[in-house]
Amino acid sequence: MLSPLPYRIGYGEDAHRLEAGRPLILGGVPVPDAPHGAVAHSDGDAVLHAVADALLSGLALGDIGQYFPDTAAEWHGLDSRVIVARALELVRERGYAPVNVALVVTLDRPKLGPLRADIARRVAALLALPDTEVGVSFKTSEGLAPAHVQVRVTALLARTETVG
Repeated sequence: MLSPLPYRIGYGEDAHRLEAGRPLILGGVPVPDAPHGAVAHSDGDAVLHAVADALLSGLALGDIGQYFPDTAAEWHGLDSRVIVARALELVRERGYAPVNVALVVTLDRPKLGPLRADIARRVAALLALPDTEVGVSFKTSEGLAPAHVQVRVTALLARTETVG
């Protein structure tokens, strides 16, 4: 039998349609003055959904829909930090821990630059990582999807005995 790999790479992606009158939360950070927010069964935090999926995919554990189906009333309005905590628990149970994550948020408005450090800090805290191990980039859709937010995340996972 092969020994477990020392490192695994995960990829996660999430997208939500945006609608006026809803709050916009990204990486656990409420976005002030957002003209619209995510339409979702949970709180619609696309950053945390993509982070959780990246953690799960790194160990071939499926996706958040398997653990928190949007057809279950019990998950309606769920705080996405719960989703990340469960994904992290599953990763740790298998002897791995995140080393770093990189995320890209595509959103036309509002501009998110002023929130970069807050988002990195919140995601890092959820994953028990230093802020410097969470890369946060922002893009626009160049007007192609103005009523839409999309997030892509990569995560590097390491065997816990190799994590410092």
